[in-house]
Amino acid sequence: MKALVQHRGRVAPMDRANVDTDLIIPKQYLKSIKRSGFGIYLFDELRFSDEGWPGKALDQRTVRPEFALNQPRYAGSSILLSRENFGCGSSREHAPWALEDYGFRVIIAPSFADIFYNNSFKNGILPVVLEKDIVQGLFDALYAANDDYQLEVDLPAQCVRTPDGRVISFAVDAFRKNCLLQGLDEIGFTLESAYKIRAFEERQRQSAPWLYDVINREML
Repeated sequence: MKALVQHRGRVAPMDRANVDTDLIIPKQYLKSIKRSGFGIYLFDELRFSDEGWPGKALDQRTVRPEFALNQPRYAGSSILLSRENFGCGSSREHAPWALEDYGFRVIIAPSFADIFYNNSFKNGILPVVLEKDIVQGLFDALYAANDDYQLEVDLPAQCVRTPDGRVISFAVDAFRKNCLLQGLDEIGFTLESAYKIRAFEERQRQSAPWLYDVINREML
């Protein structure tokens, strides 16, 4: 998992509430668990007007030019600005996979669905919760900018810095923050203590060898 400490990037708008996971990555693309290759299908029904399926070439698709991610001014965006209840719907982990694979590292919204919020941290994405009026102000500034509107997100300082020098603080759970700073998901965090786990198992093997005799017989 990629670590995130400080990130500066171009902002793209997803100016709608209740963006569900099926809109983020439609169900027909959930046939792989490789975590990669989903970015080209991100927001498929919003980016294209024709029906998509795995393997269909992008040059065969009919693009919706009005959608933000199809517009040159938002090309290469790595920060997504959205409305309340982002990531609602099913618990599919493919949703943060698709966002990360597309290039998004930060999502800013007034609120997130709980499961999506948790999954984002596990996949190297920082979901930032800001007050509704602050998010509206960011939308206003984004739309007023001629082209390249960027924000700087500082995870250690837990703040967002705007081009005009404003500093906006946000809250984040200390454990999730620490894992993202180090680029560790929950498995990676556990493996950081692998030597302690092995030491415990060795002590346990010596103090209760009969337990391991049972385990060894069951594995035969």
